[in-house]
Order: sequence, then C-alpha cells, then structure tokens
Amino acid sequence: MKPTDFFERHPVFRFDDFAAAHTADGRRSRQTTASVLRQHVAGGRLLHLRRGLYASVPRGVDPDRHSVDPYLLATQLATDGIVAYHAALQFHGKTYSLWNRFHYLTRGRQRRFKFRDQEFVPVQVPATLRDHSDLGGGITEHRHAGGVARVTTLERCLVDVLDSPERSGGWEEVWRSLEMIEFFDLDAVLSYTRALGSALTASRVGFFLEQHRTMLMIEDHHLQAFRDLAPAQARYLDSSREPGRFVRDWNLVVPERVLTRSWDEDG
Repeated sequence: MKPTDFFERHPVFRFDDFAAAHTADGRRSRQTTASVLRQHVAGGRLLHLRRGLYASVPRGVDPDRHSVDPYLLATQLATDGIVAYHAALQFHGKTYSLWNRFHYLTRGRQRRFKFRDQEFVPVQVPATLRDHSDLGGGITEHRHAGGVARVTTLERCLVDVLDSPERSGGWEEVWRSLEMIEFFDLDAVLSYTRALGSALTASRVGFFLEQHRTMLMIEDHHLQAFRDLAPAQARYLDSSREPGRFVRDWNLVVPERVLTRSWDEDG
C-alpha cells in the first residue's frame, strides 16, 4: 500500500489506523511508519494536528490554508468519538446559529482541543450509558467530505440538547434549532430517553413535544409515555432555578420566555 493512497482515502486519520495498514504485510515496523509520516508532514502532504492525529492535504494545496473538516476531526479525536449536541444538529443542518465549537462524545476523558479558529470539546458519555454496547443508540455513520463521520441522530439530538442545554447555546438556541426539524421517530426518542434515565430530561422532552404537538403530529399515547417518566416532585426547567410558571402535567417550573417563546416576538 502506498502511503499517498491511504491519505487520499482518509482525510483525517489516527496513527494507529495508518500503522495497521502500513505494517499489514509484516515488513515494516512502527518506527518506519512514524518516519514515513514525519517525511510527509515535512513535505506538506500531511498536517500533524496533535499526537497520533493527522489530516491529509490535497495535492497542490498550501498546508497553512487547508481547511480540515470539523466533523471528521471530531470523530477522530477519540477512537470512539461521536459528534453530538449542537455540533450534531449543525451537521444535520438544523441549527439556528452556526458555531465554531464542536462537542463530541467519548467513553474516556480528554482535554479540549483547538485547531485554528475551531474548538473541540469532549463530553464523557453519561455513566448510565457507558456499559451499553451502542452507548444508548441513536448513533450513525455518514460518508462525509471524503471520510466517515460518526454523528448522533436527530432523535438523540432532541434528548441530548434538552438534557444539556448549556452545550447547545441555551433555551432560545435549543428551541429555535429543534423547531427546524419536521419529524422525529418518537419510539426512538422514547427508547433513548429511558436509557439515559433522567426524569428531569424526560419531562423536558415531553414538554417540548407537547408544545409542538400539532407541528410534529404527536399523539396522546406518546405524551403519556413521557409523563410516566417525569419526576414525582416539581423541578425547574433550568438548572439556574429561573422563576416561571408551574406546568402541572410535567412537574416543571418553566420560565415565561420559554412558555411564550418570547424571542419570536423579538425577531
């Protein structure tokens, strides 16, 4: 295998993946593999992003001007990296605002990483999901920008951004983004919500679905399934305990701006 053939098929890749291909015939050592990569970095054919991680530079392109796809990069920052939260919604074209911050899920612990004007934020998979072979489901692979990106589905996005709105820009950004989605597989939403195991999140999801039940064609039996998962005691929608109106069906204290979607009036 020619290294350049591998580079052309893998816009962003990890050292171990290249080494597995490069040493497959048993005639090359990992030291030789590392030397080959250093030579191609020096020659401008590769960018060394951080330890063990590289990006291919197309022929004739200035390495300093080459734009590395952020979704491929987020996927490769960990061996199990998954584009999630606002970044996943952005991948699917369903965000109100465009960000240069990309959250990704991983079982392990990692540090934030910056590349040029982009920031990559690792999020450890919630403890309730780490032992699931599929991490709770709702993860798909997409052919993208010449490589493969692992991204959460819109159904998982719905739950995740309501579970952690601070990773998705707050309630207005979350609401405006989710309102761009025309359809959810509600059985998949319910399955993942149960796996996540948060009563507060189940209540937030149910409240959002009820507020948009006409647009999303939500039936009563689905809403009831989320009510059954809601907390027994009243909870604040927002972790800052922002005052609001009590919504009995969901045992939620919801800020007036979210109840009325007052940002629509501002727009």
